[in-house]
Amino acid sequence: MTILGIETSCDETAAAVIKGGGDTIEVLSNIIASQIEIHKKYGGVVPEVAAREHVLKILPVINEAIEQASVNRRGMINHAPTINNHVPTIAPAIDAIAVAAGPGLITSLMVGMGTAKTLAYAWDIPVIPINHIEGHIYANFINKERADDRQQTTEFPAVVLTVSGGHTLLALMRGHGDIKTIGQTRDDAAGEAFDKGAKMLGLGYPGGPAIAAEAAKTLNPKHQAPNKLQTSNSNDQNKINLPRPMINSKNFDFSFSGLKTALLYSLKKDKKWKNKIPEYACEYQQAIIDVLISKTIKAAKEYNVSTIMLAGGVAANEELRVQMAEATKKQLPDLRFTLPDLRFTTDNAAMMAAAGYFKAQRQEFTPWQDLKVDCNLEL
Repeated sequence: MTILGIETSCDETAAAVIKGGGDTIEVLSNIIASQIEIHKKYGGVVPEVAAREHVLKILPVINEAIEQASVNRRGMINHAPTINNHVPTIAPAIDAIAVAAGPGLITSLMVGMGTAKTLAYAWDIPVIPINHIEGHIYANFINKERADDRQQTTEFPAVVLTVSGGHTLLALMRGHGDIKTIGQTRDDAAGEAFDKGAKMLGLGYPGGPAIAAEAAKTLNPKHQAPNKLQTSNSNDQNKINLPRPMINSKNFDFSFSGLKTALLYSLKKDKKWKNKIPEYACEYQQAIIDVLISKTIKAAKEYNVSTIMLAGGVAANEELRVQMAEATKKQLPDLRFTLPDLRFTTDNAAMMAAAGYFKAQRQEFTPWQDLKVDCNLEL
């Protein structure tokens, strides 16, 4: 089965084509038109600007994805030359379109959805609306370039930590099509906290990579937790100590607004903070990572799962990836730990197509006339 994926939830215009068979998903193309450089000067995404860029990019991106994947719309002849005297061959047809339906920026979502509805009508193929968060989760099911069997295979039930610029939540996944939110942020997402923290430290946008780069200057080569001089366990009044919000709460919810406030007050009190940016970045990043790992491990124990999955844009953070793997191995050695390849952590259409493939197996299609977007769509 061949699926065209379309993703326009925020500021990435993306299209991808995947080929699925059984539990195997092969990515034939994955095209992303990024708007990071456009929004950098604003320090964040401007919805109206993002939507206009989507309008300009969506069809060229889809065409490039189709061309790169060597597929066609409805089984027509592909006239690309072959090694056999340039004889035309029949390219595989697209069987369905998977498109982000929410959550996200409403005007951005409308561009992708409107395009999907038009193509579904023109090509006479079914459409599968996808929850953006579910798409991030299904990035874990795309064949990995470098992984052992424990990283490649997911056993249910699983606890999934999805963490990005707009979302931070824990979900219990009992199987395909059976995903339930068990905890989520009460205010800011971790990715947003990274962006705001980076802005306070004068590191620019996007904040996650900027803080990670500064924090790396204080970390040891083996990717252990930060040097004890920077951890919150130090009793030295001169050291940087930031809180780990809700780390000991009995539920699986998150909160990062207080961490941002703590960083702000700490910087105001420290007249020499500009000379200690790497240390502040390290402590700030570690505070976020500590909470994420603690809650995930706690949920895995509570629900007696077989797998821990990591997903979302913040899953690209190297320290989070390494420390989550180490925590799982140490505290729950019998569990599998899976995470997507780096190229599928941030917003992309391959993950949408992957989620769409498993829904298509269950015939979960929606008539194009009934498709709609929901910027507050819940998992």
